[in-house]
Amino acid sequence: MAGFIPLGDASRPLNRFALVTTLIIVLNVWVFFQELTYGDSFVWAWSAVPIRIIHGRALITIVTSMFMHASWMHIIGNMIYLWAFGREIENAMGPIRFAAFYLIGGIVAMSAQVLGDPFSRIPSLGASGAIAAVMGAFLITFPRDRIRTFVFFFIFFRITLIPAALVIGFWFLMQVLNVGVVAQAKTGGVAYLAHIGGFLFGVITARLFINPQRMTYRRLN
Repeated sequence: MAGFIPLGDASRPLNRFALVTTLIIVLNVWVFFQELTYGDSFVWAWSAVPIRIIHGRALITIVTSMFMHASWMHIIGNMIYLWAFGREIENAMGPIRFAAFYLIGGIVAMSAQVLGDPFSRIPSLGASGAIAAVMGAFLITFPRDRIRTFVFFFIFFRITLIPAALVIGFWFLMQVLNVGVVAQAKTGGVAYLAHIGGFLFGVITARLFINPQRMTYRRLN
């Protein structure tokens, strides 16, 4: 088994507390515990089911589904990626712009899945699409930054610095190669098309949300 886990940007100081990123993580954790408490009825009520949405029903689930997760590994993995990349983008955009960017990115991502498989009855849930938008914005904003990354290969592991363009580029390539595959979990999954939709939204719109006065140009490495 091999792979990598991004831990955060090692190239520039984070000079403001990432309030919105922290609140998003807290909200995701709270919703996940609601899922554990109320079970399948809660998941079916608030996750996005494409066939319901194209018939104009439960449209709010396009938003609520981006705060839900199918398993412990699902939420832990997503929150690690959000923490690794979200704080710097929030720092560059400002909390209000970042909150708007995150929500719109998640909506675009979930809409991409619905359009890609409009008659699916599989519940779709997860923050991956919105986080993909954050990663797309990071690639455009800080492409040369080095990401502190936990790299592992079977029993061997180390923490090393890898260029953001390589980390995020490899991640995006995996999404493209897996288009049409749904990550199945206990109650559903998120199509890779949603990841691609969110990522492209981030790449295309990041500069519209970035506040130049908040950018940190001093690199540490």
